[in-house]
Amino acid sequence: MSDVNLTLTLYGIKDLRLEDKPIPEPGAGEVQISVRSVGICGTDVSFWQNGQIGDIKVKAPLALGHEPSGVITKLGDGVNNLQVGDRVAVEPNKPCGTCQFCKKGNYNLCLDLMYLATPPTSGALCRYFCHPASFVHRLPDNVSFDEGALVQPMSLGFYACQRADINIGDYVLVSGAGPLGMSVVLAAKARGASKVCVTDIKQDRLDFIRKIGADLTVTTSEDEDPKITSQKVVQAVGREVDASVECSGAQNATSTAIYSTRPRGVVCQVGFGSKTVDFPILSAVFKELDIRGMIRFNNSYPTVIEAISSGKVDVKQLISHRFTLENALQAYDTSFRKIGVKVIIDCERDTDVY
Repeated sequence: MSDVNLTLTLYGIKDLRLEDKPIPEPGAGEVQISVRSVGICGTDVSFWQNGQIGDIKVKAPLALGHEPSGVITKLGDGVNNLQVGDRVAVEPNKPCGTCQFCKKGNYNLCLDLMYLATPPTSGALCRYFCHPASFVHRLPDNVSFDEGALVQPMSLGFYACQRADINIGDYVLVSGAGPLGMSVVLAAKARGASKVCVTDIKQDRLDFIRKIGADLTVTTSEDEDPKITSQKVVQAVGREVDASVECSGAQNATSTAIYSTRPRGVVCQVGFGSKTVDFPILSAVFKELDIRGMIRFNNSYPTVIEAISSGKVDVKQLISHRFTLENALQAYDTSFRKIGVKVIIDCERDTDVY
């Protein structure tokens, strides 16, 4: 196989192929990027295994990967805020810029948002791709390409904490100790949370999340009564928490969050499993809880990049495996089997100039 622009493409359920494609040229307002590091996300694996997430279906060949970093190799017309050779993290959004949400700065709610590796928009697991310059962010010299790739998942964690109004001194519950829960823990501690308690059904994940920053952990089970889990959380923390961030998508976890959060606290629902859930509405009403949703992030990249550069957040500890682009299928299998934590694919060729 020739390797002009080697690309990992999803053709259908469990049908991933490495194929060569032409190198795209940047349009007006875009930059061409030589991709270096790309993290594998659970949504990538879901598209691969199921061909869809909810109502979003893969109907045409789709390049995967929405957590890229790289080096700018060409500038499109009108780009004057970046230069060829800049090391960058790429925010995977492509909003319209003209709808009411974009105009208010809430571009994550854009009615016509395109997002890398989400049908029909292809992603960045390739040698080169082009992206709007407005969503390409310079990396400081002390932030590596691997760390740059993890700005995307960390932005989810920071935005979740923003939605949950987590501040200095707060007590926080995080439901789910997967990669998303880990990002929330790191973000909550960086924002000054005093105590962060994490629940999960897997003890090994809880053991790891304690190592990276969680203060307390509570082991639960899929069929445990949420009231019982909540009692364990409150006992561990010492009181009801100020904010809960639910990352697992499990119905019982949403109920546990409501039971565990103090009156006038915030419950931020990030994870999603089934389309509908039952939860204790009376508890939420009587405690005047704010129950908030969250979709992706907005304006989070600069904050996260600074947090990594300044040492407030250590994302390197999340990286467990690295593969070359040529071995991307093995990388996806590793991620699917939930071996380790974060899998990174190195897309650089030995002959790349930048």
